[in-house]
Amino acid sequence: MAGRFEGKVLFVTGAARGQGRNHAVRFAAEGADVIALDACRDIETVGYPGATRADLDETVRAVEAHDRRIVASVVDVRDRAGVVAALEEGVAQLGRVDVVSANAGIAGFAAAADLTEEAWRTMIDVNLTGQFFTAQAAIPHLVRQGDGGSIVFTSSIAGLKGTGFLSHYSAAKHALVGLARSLAKELAPHHVRVNTIHPTNVDTPMIQNDNLKTLFGGPGLTREEYSAAMTPMNLLPVPWVDVDDVTEALLFLASDAGRFVTGTALPVDAGVIAK
Repeated sequence: MAGRFEGKVLFVTGAARGQGRNHAVRFAAEGADVIALDACRDIETVGYPGATRADLDETVRAVEAHDRRIVASVVDVRDRAGVVAALEEGVAQLGRVDVVSANAGIAGFAAAADLTEEAWRTMIDVNLTGQFFTAQAAIPHLVRQGDGGSIVFTSSIAGLKGTGFLSHYSAAKHALVGLARSLAKELAPHHVRVNTIHPTNVDTPMIQNDNLKTLFGGPGLTREEYSAAMTPMNLLPVPWVDVDDVTEALLFLASDAGRFVTGTALPVDAGVIAK
């Protein structure tokens, strides 16, 4: 099915590495041009390094290797004006936007009683408000174009199931479900579909860091030890899924194969929700 996004444009946030980069590159391989955003810096209250401009440049190179165009900007999704301006520039250069992957996000953990005000606000601002700003910036373009489109929010298993020591993260990810379902109703007359994806652990820097390893035995865990410690979280005997597994879900929801799917929360969870 190569080329199913020929002539289409993907708008993806958190594009410098991990899931966001993979989304950009896979869509480019399917014929799409890309508008890509990333903050490219460390985020306060987060215990692992943020992406860098060099990471975003690598995403640009990977997209261009598929002979597709990409407009990449360093923008924090909490900056509404910056998101709007970056998308406007992307549309000016590429002509349109068809698929919105509101993917940028952070993770952190603490007992609820110990969460600082800054940690709470930063989590909500990035993982909920920033995703709303992403969708809000794109909606006028999707409506004006008149031929529909797809908005997909990257949520989490923590958006469908309560998770200890992640109350701020889980609150933001649950809220995305309500946001998506509301937008699905609002935008249905314009043939714009809105859904959420709910991955279990994904093999990216968000989980592959010493900060999170402390919850599973310590920062010195080898990959094999860490894998063994994480596997019991899932129903299927795997510790995490690959970025491609999440991208496949996004490709389905954004493509004609998912043309009648809207207001849906799609788990890519190795059975966590069923456990």
